[in-house]
This record gives sequence, structure tokens and C-alpha cells, in this order.
Amino acid sequence: MFRIAIIGCGLVGRKRAAALRDATLVACCDSVEERAAALARPYGARVYTDPAPLLECSDIDVVLIATPHHVLAPLACEAASRGKHVLIEKPGARRAEELDTVEGAARRAGVLVRVGYNHRYHRAIRKARELVDSGAVGPLLFVRARYGHGGRPGYEREWRADPDISGGGELLDQGSHLIDLARWFLGDFHEVRAMTGTFFWDMPVEDNAFLLLRTAEGQVASLHASWTEWKNTFSFEIYGRTGKLEISGLGGSYGVERVALYCMTKEMGPPPTTIWEYPMVDDSWEQELAAFFEDIRSGRQPSPGICDARATLRLIDRAYQDSRT
Repeated sequence: MFRIAIIGCGLVGRKRAAALRDATLVACCDSVEERAAALARPYGARVYTDPAPLLECSDIDVVLIATPHHVLAPLACEAASRGKHVLIEKPGARRAEELDTVEGAARRAGVLVRVGYNHRYHRAIRKARELVDSGAVGPLLFVRARYGHGGRPGYEREWRADPDISGGGELLDQGSHLIDLARWFLGDFHEVRAMTGTFFWDMPVEDNAFLLLRTAEGQVASLHASWTEWKNTFSFEIYGRTGKLEISGLGGSYGVERVALYCMTKEMGPPPTTIWEYPMVDDSWEQELAAFFEDIRSGRQPSPGICDARATLRLIDRAYQDSRT
């Protein structure tokens, strides 16, 4: 049974704790002691406000890091250097080069690092992956996706609005999920076109990002991430030569997870349609941690791992550059 520490006890840290299976939460760390204590109490875990002494503990096997972006990579590097396996929340860092020290520390210590792009583990996305792999829509042509929420009062004063802490705005936040999923289905992108804008929120980072990405084979991803989506939205469409997949919802305020498969007919008329819906509780957090624990047991490299996160961050860097020019 793995012994777990969580650094960062906010919403995501609490989700990580609730998702633990075949594991014991032994330590919780947060700069706000009351927040760490509230998470630790039901598990009988130790409470820390400084991660340094926590990372020195010998009774911790895996560290889950769910902090603001500016300390994700430094904390992951410290944890890996001390022989702990690490799950870093997405995007893993503010910039791609920040992951280099993490990768080096993990290699020297012989530990594994996973990056928490947990959308890959939502039931609807898993079903879509299964359908694509089975050839249900034929060779893939392009992806079209939208993801967004509308923020909340005071959003412009939260840490995500501070570029020194966040590294960027909505492109780095929800946009990184869209890029990761697009890469997962289409592969690496060689061409990047982007426009970003701050349309509503009074902040120095973008609240909307529009991307066009193209692979070397000519497949295209059209992506829009928004902090001005007044009705929370997740839509991810995958177009193949013989059919289409339409994925919507992430549960909760985003609506029921749903996959629709539209199959082309010889007449190319209205397509036969099959729909899968997943109204049950989201199990993506449990599935993702189970995959990481199996990575550790079997010694396989995690996917998504540092290489995936670095590729996504490099695309984001290029998108910001293209938007500026």
C-alpha cells in the first residue's frame, strides 16, 4: 500500500485525497495550516505548513503536488531528489524549461513523475479513445474543441490572474487540457497559429485563447479556451474519414458526460447515431491515480508524463509568441 503526501490542500488536493485507493494519506501540507488540518483530520495524517520537513520523511512513497503553478516544478524537483514518486498537477510548470530539472532529478533518483492531465481519464474521453483505436471513425482528419467557464466575483484578484505565479492565463489553464487531448488523439503539432485576448476580466493575462494547430501530416486542431463562458462548457469533437465523435460534459456544472458516434453512410445522408451517457459520479481522479500506482509497480513511464507536459508547454509558448506578433 502506497504512503501518500499531498502538498496543496485546496479543491484539487481534496479531490486527490478522496480518490485514494490502496493507499494511505500520511501527510498534508499547505501554507494555510487550517486548510491542511481540515484535509488531514479524517485520515489521521500529519499536518505541515512547510514542505521541506515533509519531503525529508522516510515514510512517504508518493507526493501529490496541487499548488499554484510557480512552485509546481520546484517542489516536484525536491520531492524526486528525495526519492519520492511525484504526481504534479497540470500544466506541470509555467514554462517547458522548468521541467528539465524535474526530469533530471527523477532520472538520478530512479523515480517516476506523472503530470495530472486527468481529463484523459473521464469516462467519455476513455470511450472516445476506445472508439478511435477501434477504427470506428476511420483515419482522423481534425479536432474542434471548446472549454470554458465564467469565473467568479473577484476572479481578477486570484493567483491565476498574476502572471508571475500562473505563467499565463486561460491558455495555460483550461487551454492546456485541450492541447493535451488534441495531442493525444492527433499527435505532435508542427504549426501554431493563435490569438489571445482579455475581453472581460481586468487582469494582465488573457481570458480567451483561440488556437489553430497543424500536424506534419496536415491534421488540424481548432481550440478555444474561455474564462468568459457564462454557461460552463466542454465540447470536444473528433472528425474522421468515415465518422465523427462528439464529446460533451464533464459532470457537475459542465453537464452529463456524453459521447455521440455519427457514422457515414454510402449515401452520405443523415448518419446512424449511437450515444453513450455517463450520469454517474466522475471517476477520473481514481482512474488516474490507479494508473500511476500501476506505473510505479511495473516500472513503466507514466503517460502523460514530463515529455507530454513539456510538449504542451512548448506549444503554449509558441502560441503566446504567435499571438504577440
